[in-house]
Amino acid sequence: MSKSAVADLMAALNPGWAVSADGKSISREFTFPAFSWTIAFVNAVAWVATTEGHHPDMTVGYGRCIVRYSTHAIDGLSDNDFICAAKVDRIAADA
Repeated sequence: MSKSAVADLMAALNPGWAVSADGKSISREFTFPAFSWTIAFVNAVAWVATTEGHHPDMTVGYGRCIVRYSTHAIDGLSDNDFICAAKVDRIAADA
């Protein structure tokens, strides 16, 4: 995916998302007031991943979760990464 295509798709996401230095992934950190909220969010992201057939890497801690998307089959970013990131944004907005 070209840098200009990535920039266009990033513009549609929450500004909390960032492109990695190598341009192969996008990530965002989400914070929550309690561990139970974090786990509820993780479970909702897992549901999206299962329905989309596209799974992020997640780092989970007390009150926070980092979600990272990359398409391993192409060793970079695909439309699916941005579609799933947008769905995660909607989950976070409803939390």
